[in-house]
Order: sequence, then C-alpha cells, then structure tokens
Amino acid sequence: MAALISAANAKIRSHPVLNYVCSTHFWGPVSNFGIPIAAVMDTQKDPEIISGQMTAALTVYSMTFMRYSMAVTPKNYLLLACHFVNTGSQLTQGYRYLQYWNWGGREKVLEQRAREGVEQVKNTGREAVEKGQGVVEEVKAKVGK
Repeated sequence: MAALISAANAKIRSHPVLNYVCSTHFWGPVSNFGIPIAAVMDTQKDPEIISGQMTAALTVYSMTFMRYSMAVTPKNYLLLACHFVNTGSQLTQGYRYLQYWNWGGREKVLEQRAREGVEQVKNTGREAVEKGQGVVEEVKAKVGK
C-alpha cells in the first residue's frame, strides 16, 4: 500500500501543474480568497457597520502578505493577486468609513432619512384627511335621507 501511495505521489510531483495544485502555494491563496470576496461583497452594505480598526488591520495584513508573496521562493503570484484584491477592497472600505464618519456622509444620510420621514408623515396625513372627508360625506348622505 505504501508503495502505491509513493508511486502516486511521485507521478503527481513529476507533473508541474499537478505539483503546483497539490502545494500550499496553491491551496493557501485559494482558501484565503474568502477574505477579499467578503470584502468586495461588503462594499454594497451600509457604511455604518464598517469597523475602522478592522479595516486598517486587514489593509496592513494584506500589504504585508503581498510583500511576503514576492519574498518566498518561488514567487507566489496567486497569493499576490489574493492580497492585491483584498488591499483594494479594504482601502475602498476605509474610504467609505472615513467619508461616512469623518467627512459628513452620516449627516447627509440622516438628513435624507429625515426628509423621507417628513414626506411619509405628510402623505399619511393627506390620506387620513381624504378618508375623513369620505366618512363625513357618507354621514351627511345618511343623515340627509
């Protein structure tokens, strides 16, 4: 059995593509791609939930591993791509965080929500007045008959 496994391993390691796919240089970045995918998906969410500290930490982490991916032998371009995407996503999130919390974005959102609330109250009031007028007309019609 050991000879069979050893032969299969030798066959895999002799083929350059299979050798790469069976290495940590491939599976490390592939499994790590969950972080940038989540970061890209988070760019569609409300900026109020962005953690500035976590965004900064992930930016530094990704920049560090971008450097690491070029320092190892052989160079790991898949890891570089993974952390390049993550760095871009985290920088985008960092900009959204700063824009929302430091550069007036939150006030604009709250002002817009307040305007929408006022409009909703006005519309509800109009509907109530119209409904009340309809009831008054019904009562007048019944009393007049």
